[in-house]
Order: sequence, then structure tokens, then C-alpha cells
Amino acid sequence: MSDNRYGLTEEQVMIKDLARKISEEKVKPVRAELDEKGEFPTEIMKIFADADLCGLYVPEQYGGYGGGEMEFCLTTEELSRVCAGVGVTFAASALGAYPILLFGSEDQKKKYMPDIASGKKLAAFALTEADAGSDATAMKTRAVLKGDHYVLNGTKQWITNGGEAETYTVIAMTNPDKGGRGASAFIVEKGTPGFSFGKKENKLGIRASATRELIFEDCKIPKENLLGREGLGFIVAMRTLDATRPGIAAQALGIAQGALDEAIDYARKRIQFGKPIITFQAIQHMLADMATQIEASRAFVYHVARTIDSGAKDYSKLSAMVKLFVSDVAMKVTVDAVQILGGYGYMKEYPVEKMMRDAKITQIYEGTNQIQRNVIAANLIKEAASKKK
Repeated sequence: MSDNRYGLTEEQVMIKDLARKISEEKVKPVRAELDEKGEFPTEIMKIFADADLCGLYVPEQYGGYGGGEMEFCLTTEELSRVCAGVGVTFAASALGAYPILLFGSEDQKKKYMPDIASGKKLAAFALTEADAGSDATAMKTRAVLKGDHYVLNGTKQWITNGGEAETYTVIAMTNPDKGGRGASAFIVEKGTPGFSFGKKENKLGIRASATRELIFEDCKIPKENLLGREGLGFIVAMRTLDATRPGIAAQALGIAQGALDEAIDYARKRIQFGKPIITFQAIQHMLADMATQIEASRAFVYHVARTIDSGAKDYSKLSAMVKLFVSDVAMKVTVDAVQILGGYGYMKEYPVEKMMRDAKITQIYEGTNQIQRNVIAANLIKEAASKKK
């Protein structure tokens, strides 16, 4: 059971404990196999659905629990503590659903959100392309209005839950001449003629999650599947990422905590020079630094989640900061965990090498940490300018 040093409500403690229980009992026994085979955790996702974890952040009127960012982060943290590949499968469905929650019409929310909230269907978010990563304005996917439908053509790359999700939020250019203001957001359903999937990527980490190309070839979607209005695509994308980047921080937090747990357990058992290595000051200092960085990260994640749930209008800078800070912590902590385990840490028999591989992606996706620094700096400049007026 979790302790409650973090000011969580009774319901939030229950959610955290349930996610941890499922992770320990259902995910941990199969995480190495899922990682080795790159196997999608279909059965585990059904367990999440049966436990009513999939709709924690979804309002009650659309079939959800009625929670918010905090509940989403707590669950992501606990799942990622055991397996980040499973954790991101859960979190990426929220990433695909948030554009509908933030910008969808009432009809769109009623049509799509109940199945996502119940776990009957997964969602995914499609922004990145081969030549449009950090520079999202370079995207080539096009959507052309023809009568009562749009025709999509193009390819999206590195889409988490690709091929497994049923509901996709896709950003495409409707007016390329306008640059960033010429993009629009669409809901596209799996099975739509002209919508297919490319290869499943063979990844360094988070290997249980599915990452695929999305291919659109004269794919016709009803014009009522436009989110908001034409030209709103990048606003949809950026607002969505602001809301979901704390989830990446929560994932990184879980990875780091899992690595610390393993390092402490090993250090207590490993005997060298006639003593457990945890008695050596060099090891103690490493563990102390790891624990301190994790505690700071947890406080930061929970603070940002509470800020968003309070109804704050602008949290772009905070979201970028927490994603940047905690993902860097996760990378450092997992590298140190491997070092503490020594040769054993390098072997797949122990989970810390997997955690190190998994941690790396948190510094890359949903905006590289270099892009996060750009976001933070831009906000600082804007804030400074506004104070002079």
C-alpha cells in the first residue's frame, strides 16, 4: 500500500494502490518477455479496462471517472515503475483522447469518449512525420475538402499505439500556404478505407508498446470529423502536448523509482569484501542522490498536475519544465542503478538495463528536451516583456 506523504485524496491513494497492485501482480511477471518479444500487452490492457483505470481523466458525462491530470499521472507513474512500455501504452491513449476532450464538439465527445474511457478502444495521436519531428510545420500530410468529406494523403511516423488503437487524432495541412496556421486536426477511425499501417518499429526501449507508421492514401473522412475548425491544428497539438507532457514526466518518475528500488534491493544483498555493498559510503551517496532527485521529481510532477487540475489557463512553461527535469533525472538514476549492480546490471536477467533503455525515450518524445528548453525560454521572454508594459 502507498503511504500518503503527498497530500493525495483518499480516492487518489486508492487509484495509486490499485495501479501498483496490477503492476506488481500482472505486469511484473511478464515484463521481460514483453520486452524481449516486443509484444503488445493486449491482456494487460483488458485488466486495466476491467479495473476502470482507462477513463480516470475523462468527465463522468462521457463515461469516465471524472478525475483529472493527477489521477492520470498517478496511474502512469505506478505502471511505469514496473514497465514503461506498458505505462506508455496507457498514457498514449490519453494523448490521443485529449484533443477530443479539449476541442471536440459535444457530439464528437459523446461518440468517441465512452469507448475510450471504458477501455473498449485505445486512442493515438499522430503529429510526427519522417521530415517533421521537432519542426512540425514541415509536415507533408494533406487534407483536402471535397464535398461532404476530407481526403487525407500522407504518412505519419513513430505513432505510439499505431495499429492497435481504434481512434486516431491526426494533424494534417489543409492550407499549406499558411504554414503553421494552415494545419487542422481530424478524428480518423481504424478501418477507414485508405487508412493502413506500415512496419512496426524495432525499438531500443518501451518495446511492449506498439510504434507504427500510419499511411493515408486517398483516405476519405466525414467533414464532421474535423476538430474545431480549419487552421486550428497546431493549437490543438500544442494544447494537447501541454496537458500530456506531465504524463511523460510521471512515466520518467516511475522508471526512476523502479530503478532505485532495484538498486537498493541489490545493494543490501550483494556481498563484497565481506560486507553488503550498501554499507559502503560510495554506494550510499549514489543512492542518496538518486532518492533526493526522485523525491524532487515527484513533488514537481504532483505540483504541475494540481496546477492543471485547478483550472490554470496557461501551464505550457510548467509542463515543459517538468518533462525536461524528470526525464533527465530518470536517465541519470537508471544509469547509476546499472552502475550499482555492476556486471549484473548489464545483464537482461536484471531489470535495470531495461529501465535504462526505457528512460532514454522520455528525453525524446512529446518534444525533445532541447525543444522543452526552447518552450521554457520563450515563456520567460514573454513574461519579461509583459512586466515592462
